[in-house]
Amino acid sequence: MEATGVLPFVRGVDLSGNDFKGGYFPENVKAMTSLRWLKLNRTGLCYLPEELAALQKLEHLSVSHNNLTTLHGELSSLPSLRAIVARANSLKNSGVPDDIFKLDDLSVLDLSYNQLTECPRELENAKNMLVLNLSHNSIDTIPNQLFINLTDLLYLDLSENRLESLPPQMRRLVHLQTLVLNGNPLLHAQLRQLPALMALQTLHLRNTQRTQSNLPTSLEGLSNLADVDLSCNDLTRVPECLYTLPSLRRLNLSSNQISELSLCIDQWVHVETLNLSRNQLTSLPSAICKLTKLKKLYLNSNKLDFDGLPSGIGKLASLEEFMAANNNLELIPESLCRCTKLRKLVLNKNRLVTLPEAIHFLTEIEVLDVRENPSLVMPPKPADRAAEWYNIDFSLQNQLRLAGASPATVAAAAAGLSQDDQAKQVLKGMSDVAQEKNKKPEESTDARAPGGKTRRWDQGLEKPRLDYSEFFTEDVGQLPGLTIWQIENFVPVLVEEAFHGKFYEADCYIVLKTFLDDSGSLNWEIYYWIGGEATLDKKACSAIHAVNLRNYLGAECRTVREEMGDESEEFLQVFDNDISYIEGGTASGFYTVEDTHYVTRMYRVYGKKNIKLEPVPLKGASLDPRFVFLLDRGLDIYVWRGAQATLSSTTKARLFAEKINKNERKGKAEITLLVQGQEPPEFWEALGGEPSEIKKHVPDDFWPPQPKLYKVGLGLGYLELPQINYKLSVEHKTRPKVELLPRMRLLQSLLDTRCVYILDCWSDVFIWLGRKSPRLVRAAALKLGQELCGMLHRPRHASVSRSLEGTEAQVFKAKFKNWDDVLTVDYTRNAEAVLQGPGLTGKVKRDAEKKDQMKADLTALFLPRQPPMALAEAEQLMEEWNEDLDGMEGFVLEGKKFARLPEEEFGHFYTQDCYVFLCRYWVPVEYEEEEEKKEEKEEEKAGAEGKEGEEAAAEAEEKQPEEDFQCIVYFWQGREASNMGWLTFTFSLQKKFESLFPGKLEVVRMTQQQENPKFLSHFKRKFIIHRGKRKASQGTLQPSLYQIRTNGSALCTRCIQINTDSGLLNSEFCFILKVPFESEDNQGIVYAWVGRASDPDEAKLAEDILNTMFDTSYSKQVINEGEEPENFFWVGIGAQKPYDDDAEYMKHTRLFRCSNEKGYFAVTEKCSDFCQDDLADDDIMLLDNGQEVYMWVGTQTSQVEIKLSLKACQVYIQHMRSKEHEQPRRLRLVRKGNEQHAFTRCFHAWSTFRKSLA
Repeated sequence: MEATGVLPFVRGVDLSGNDFKGGYFPENVKAMTSLRWLKLNRTGLCYLPEELAALQKLEHLSVSHNNLTTLHGELSSLPSLRAIVARANSLKNSGVPDDIFKLDDLSVLDLSYNQLTECPRELENAKNMLVLNLSHNSIDTIPNQLFINLTDLLYLDLSENRLESLPPQMRRLVHLQTLVLNGNPLLHAQLRQLPALMALQTLHLRNTQRTQSNLPTSLEGLSNLADVDLSCNDLTRVPECLYTLPSLRRLNLSSNQISELSLCIDQWVHVETLNLSRNQLTSLPSAICKLTKLKKLYLNSNKLDFDGLPSGIGKLASLEEFMAANNNLELIPESLCRCTKLRKLVLNKNRLVTLPEAIHFLTEIEVLDVRENPSLVMPPKPADRAAEWYNIDFSLQNQLRLAGASPATVAAAAAGLSQDDQAKQVLKGMSDVAQEKNKKPEESTDARAPGGKTRRWDQGLEKPRLDYSEFFTEDVGQLPGLTIWQIENFVPVLVEEAFHGKFYEADCYIVLKTFLDDSGSLNWEIYYWIGGEATLDKKACSAIHAVNLRNYLGAECRTVREEMGDESEEFLQVFDNDISYIEGGTASGFYTVEDTHYVTRMYRVYGKKNIKLEPVPLKGASLDPRFVFLLDRGLDIYVWRGAQATLSSTTKARLFAEKINKNERKGKAEITLLVQGQEPPEFWEALGGEPSEIKKHVPDDFWPPQPKLYKVGLGLGYLELPQINYKLSVEHKTRPKVELLPRMRLLQSLLDTRCVYILDCWSDVFIWLGRKSPRLVRAAALKLGQELCGMLHRPRHASVSRSLEGTEAQVFKAKFKNWDDVLTVDYTRNAEAVLQGPGLTGKVKRDAEKKDQMKADLTALFLPRQPPMALAEAEQLMEEWNEDLDGMEGFVLEGKKFARLPEEEFGHFYTQDCYVFLCRYWVPVEYEEEEEKKEEKEEEKAGAEGKEGEEAAAEAEEKQPEEDFQCIVYFWQGREASNMGWLTFTFSLQKKFESLFPGKLEVVRMTQQQENPKFLSHFKRKFIIHRGKRKASQGTLQPSLYQIRTNGSALCTRCIQINTDSGLLNSEFCFILKVPFESEDNQGIVYAWVGRASDPDEAKLAEDILNTMFDTSYSKQVINEGEEPENFFWVGIGAQKPYDDDAEYMKHTRLFRCSNEKGYFAVTEKCSDFCQDDLADDDIMLLDNGQEVYMWVGTQTSQVEIKLSLKACQVYIQHMRSKEHEQPRRLRLVRKGNEQHAFTRCFHAWSTFRKSLA
């Protein structure tokens, strides 16, 4: 590259991270004759390149983290050299040349992290030295002469060496500001030189064997000392000399043996950071509360308990970080929660029982660490008054309106405010009236301008707030002077001051003159200049943005149009009549229709979580069977999958190709998926022919060079190219390890719209142009990018491309972390509902839009409770369903086969068994046609037809034997039975039934307590569920207790075995207790226990069940509550315990399910015949028992559902309060597995939760 380019104007360049091993160094660096600073860090250099000799103006050279063994070479011939940074190399004593210390301007020397065993020879000759860093070497002595000459030192770092003493001449360093001596064995050094270092600001003595005896008694003279580090020493108390430091701001005393603090610490009035971790402290003195400027307090790994923290700690109003991990704290003082600026509170590994409720009011808190406190119970969060969650209005009025309630009901709900709310409204109204009154006098005074004149009509108009920050900076027009913008791509771009008065004929400009008027206030003149050859878009945008600028400044002046060759006198005076025209200008912002030329490129796709693209040569040999490759030919994009490539990589590559097509090809490209071995001829044609074999050639540990981001700087006559060290400029939650740093990804936030950047990815060089970047910087960057690409060693397929902000290529975006199109998602909806949006039409689309608008369906909460079915109605329905039943056969799973169930066992079910019932129903022919038209007439006609009896049915069978019956197979599964029963049925018995009754078979699968009402009706309320397996349970001699209960309808009556516990009895129910005997003649005694408040029909049913369940070998006895025999009843059921004497909750119980599985949040009600297994583990359930509303939370529930359900719960309680104000509900939170008795009694036969079935 010739020196006539931009290289002679480069004043500084950062080439760190490039590979200069093996003697390779770009020769073109010699052409940078104006270079002032050069960085060559982490480049693999083994010796200094000879090209440095040409850089006679070089002032700063950085060659850290290389493999240098010597600095001998051209350094002494660089007369302007001021700073040498050679840290982290392999330099030994002989590798540091003596002659560099004769350089007159040398003031900075960093030789840390090397292999020096002594101070460099002749170092004392560098009399202008200001910064000296010799840390992390093996130096054991410092020559006395060194500090006799180097008296101007400001910074001295001798840490991590082998120094046992310091020369007394150190007291001459009266200008020294920073002294770092960490990690030296200075046990016998008394450090008497310290009081003489009057300018000292930072003193670090970490791990230097400090004790009470080898520290100076007083440091009172060090009035500037602000930062002291005495950690990792042997101090048993705080050294007295520290109390006399008037400017102390940071003090580190961690890892010592300090057991108590003196009351003198109240003298540290300026301390902001205090580290006392890893000591023996049992308490803090109350004097610590006087450190009002303290921001960070670290007390980790001490022996502090609750009494050890002063109660007045809340006076530390500036406290931002408080860490007390690994102590003995049971509580923390409530006053700590008054430190409103607290951002980080770390209390892990303590004995915390709870935290103050005020912890929730620390609004600035970012980190709250309370891990490893096994007994900790977090305090409840205060009630949230906000009405909106996830864009859903949960107010009762709005939800009633959505549910279709009448306006009167909605108005009544709105009026039903509590007295507190009404009082608040009155107070708010009074304050509003007062504010209005205060405003009126102000408005009346504003209405008149100074001098008593009335304001103009347009001055009182309120202008809309518009955001012009995208076009103009905050400081525009705030200082007297001239500012000019040029219109480019519809946007004003700032013009450099050197080009003021020079106008391109094909461009338009906005000129702002800022000046002070006679009263001393800012005033403005705004012109927009139209070039003679300017396009229409530039003319229009200059006028529009001139008005935008006026609005942005709030100026009252007019915007003045100036045309080329016809400028006004006022405009010419702005430039002192010195303006000139230049031919040409920027291109129009409008697209020009022309055939786009696409460059064919191929990329290897790699990476797991976020895919990355590595450009490869355009030939068949680049393919590797373990990877996916993307071949981009413009309007043809091929995704090639190797034989050993993963499917996920293929999918991600295809999605990447879709993004390229959508964002860069306007959807015109054709994407083709190819599999290795099935490639079309045009694919190989693009790669120059098919290779004989596709081999593995990419190394297993391949990782591309780390991208380097350069920021192009342009000054008056010079260019600079510094690197953006994004490893350090990006905030990370946890500080990453050094070995992980090179693989960090760039962030889009690093790119400033006013700047130009060069992103060097080795095989790709991208030049990014910010929208507001000056034209000169853009031109320089394009030239510099080309030279940078040619200067450094590149592969042949490397390319340079430019990207304008907002139009970046997808390959460029992939270099950055999380830079992509973001889909805004409503988290109350599922993915399926989001994807179904596009493509819907007609009513389906309208319904979907309506549902989308609603976002939450709480209608079920406002519907009245389902009334219980009357006994007569239930018996009539039972009779009708049994009249239609022609016959029923039962089967039970025994082993791996279904065996026929004896009729005497019909109605007896076991929780670990599976049953099959084949039911044959009559379907009278007359009603088949009617059924097709109106199904609801079936019940009426069934009653009339029933009068004809069996004869009519027999006739119908004779006439149409193939069409007058239907078979239903009911499969019943106990809650403790495995799914093997269902699998066995589907592969054996079901096939057999289907062959016997082709086209007439319906299969209904049911689980315990979730049975079909028609199925239940066939057992005439004698539906008994035993625990265990059918045959295994017959020989047990343990007492068993059964509860008879009806849920909402007599159809849903069951007799279920429950735990044998007298505490489960209830005066409103009937129970059956079996007490077995060991005698062969008398198997035992059975009691039917009738509660005093139980229903008489249920009492009669209990007696019937007693007689059908047990044969004559059992003694049977019906007993009323209070008449229990002592000998067998209480002995059999266990000790007598208190039990419930009413079941009032049965009149109120309702169970709701809250879920977002429909694509939006919805609440649905379970029927009154609900059971324990209706509690869905992945949903929230609301249970109302008339007194409490329980919010039951499953173990797999999402946080979104929890928050939305809580709001729905509050809406329901508010609604019920307006409906049943005499019976207000309370909210209770229940987690699965922690249910109270008041909750479990609402469920018939509550037991342990069913395990997930295999």
